[in-house]
Amino acid sequence: MDVSSVVLWAWPEKRAGVRSQLVAMSGVQIRADCDNGRFVVTVEDAPGRSTADAFVKLHALDGVINASLLSRALLD
Repeated sequence: MDVSSVVLWAWPEKRAGVRSQLVAMSGVQIRADCDNGRFVVTVEDAPGRSTADAFVKLHALDGVINASLLSRALLD
């Protein structure tokens, strides 16, 4: 299993929309949600879905300014 943690910066006025998009993404869990538009999420891979693909999708979400990879772990 491949697990990554990511910090997202979103426009504060679009925070609710970004949160909704994150909740709808398979394999993504919100770990922190700050009023200033920052999120910390974890991303887990699955058959047919890599964490790298999810990272690209996170960066492309409407309202996201930046997505930064914090850590990555390959677990048995």
